[in-house]
Amino acid sequence: MKGNLYVVATPIGNLEDITIRALSVLKEVDLIAAEDTRHTLKLLNHYEITKPLISYHRHNEETKKDVLVEKLKKGENIALVSDAGTPGICDPGEGIIREAIKENIKIIPIPGACAFVNALICSGMDTKEFIFLGFLPLNKKLRKQKLEEIRISTKTLIIYEAPHKLENTLRDLCKVLENRKIVLAKELTKIHEEFIRGTAQELLNKLDNLKGEFIIIIEGTSSIDENKDELNNLSLDEHYKLYEEKGYDKKEIIKKIAKDRNVSKNEIYMFFVDKK
Repeated sequence: MKGNLYVVATPIGNLEDITIRALSVLKEVDLIAAEDTRHTLKLLNHYEITKPLISYHRHNEETKKDVLVEKLKKGENIALVSDAGTPGICDPGEGIIREAIKENIKIIPIPGACAFVNALICSGMDTKEFIFLGFLPLNKKLRKQKLEEIRISTKTLIIYEAPHKLENTLRDLCKVLENRKIVLAKELTKIHEEFIRGTAQELLNKLDNLKGEFIIIIEGTSSIDENKDELNNLSLDEHYKLYEEKGYDKKEIIKKIAKDRNVSKNEIYMFFVDKK
């Protein structure tokens, strides 16, 4: 009988932010796969939990996922944890989850803390629709495309950023956001937790302590009609690529382009068929 893979959310700072169920799972599994075993050991020691640990991080994900899947196939129950928050959200986890699915291994989510959700609900921004972008790309071309996506988005946007890159990111945002509101959520659930509000330029002027991790919450633009004009000024290929980079499949992209341009879906479909 195959074991279960538990995807366990852990605290993002305050060690008390862990569920009773998560503690129960960590006590009962055969093995804990941790992004940083030293970091996870502090949590386990705090709750007097003793379990074997194996490292599972970005740099060994390809090799370790196969090891872990083999253990699961042999009947071992494994808990997957990251250093903080929910595994798989800008942290290792996707690889082993995909492999486990291929092997028909049961995957069980153990809900808990997620940094961007807590930042969003305290931001004061619109929470009905939002886009989580993770970390902005370092590649100049990809970064420029992502900034353009931010500029024309009518939805609330959420970005993670490291302290040593925050100033440059805010400078980039100054170029595309004008006076749109931004909230910086800093060190959530920790002693120096803080929410800093203002425009990109105002936030640049306020920065005096860049320690800790940051979540950037950005107000969506209200210029819907202007955004449609911007989209219609794109070539069809550029328009297609814009939605493709957002993760839409071909059918969805054609539907959205047709809606943006107020034309039939068939007209857009035939354009791309004729190009092949």
